[in-house]
Parts: sequence; structure tokens; C-alpha cells
Amino acid sequence: MKRRHIIAHGLAVSTAGLIGMSIFTRKSNAAPAETFEIELSEAQWRAKLTPAQFSVLREHGTERAGSSALNNEKRAGKFHCAGCDLPVFDASTKFESGTGWPSFYQPLADGIRTREDRGFFMVRTEVHCRRCGGHLGHVFEDGPKPTGLRYCMNGVAMTFVADA
Repeated sequence: MKRRHIIAHGLAVSTAGLIGMSIFTRKSNAAPAETFEIELSEAQWRAKLTPAQFSVLREHGTERAGSSALNNEKRAGKFHCAGCDLPVFDASTKFESGTGWPSFYQPLADGIRTREDRGFFMVRTEVHCRRCGGHLGHVFEDGPKPTGLRYCMNGVAMTFVADA
């Protein structure tokens, strides 16, 4: 083999490895660690949450589109973080986005925080619970008035509490 073939092969393998790492190690792409009012160990979160909730809230997973009963929730009330029960969205701001996930045009004041998410070869804005840091979904700039935002949330990451 010629030297240039060895170098080209080494570069190709290195590039493939870096791409693989960026796909499968999302935590390395995360922002510096934040602190939250509620912080539990991984074992405590696993005991508290269902496997699907743990996947989304703690591992930044995504539920399958159309799989959440909350997508069809039409009653007045509030959507809470499934990890810590903090109210994060009011039902009056929910709209049908056609995406298969519960969507809102505005969060409740002091319910969420956002950060840049550079996973999967994209730059998106991640939405997480401000109290426990649980991953709720992402926000996009293609929503309805008055904000023009679409908070596309994982239903499994939330619970619904109807108004009394």
C-alpha cells in the first residue's frame, strides 16, 4: 500500500468514528452541567419514572409520534413535568400542529428553560423543566400567533391536571 492510501484510510476511519460518537454519545454534546432544585441519582429517577419516561426525561429520548394520549387532550388545565410535577404549559396555549406530539405556543412563566442541542447533525433548541432538568422536547419557530413558536413536547414527559 502506498503511504497516501494509508493516510486516506486512517482519515476515513477517524471521521467515521467521530460521526459515530456524535450520534451515540449525546451527553458529550450537552451543555455544561446545570444544577436544579430537584436532583436525584440515576437509580432514584429509574425508581420514580416509567421506562418510557426515564428514556425521554433523563436520556433525551423521543416518544413515537402519535403515541401519547396527551396529544388529544382538550380539557382546560395544566400540563406538568412528569419528573417533578412542576406546571409547564397551560392547556389554553395548546394547538394541533399535525406533528403527532402535543404542541404549545407558549410555556408557563418560569416553568421551562432552553439550551442549544447539537445532536444528530442538527442545531435545535431543547426544552427542559427548570426545576428537575427533565427533557421535555424542542421549540421551533414555525408556530402560530401570537408567539410564532411551536413547543413540540413529548407527552410521556408530562402529566395533565384538569381544572377543578
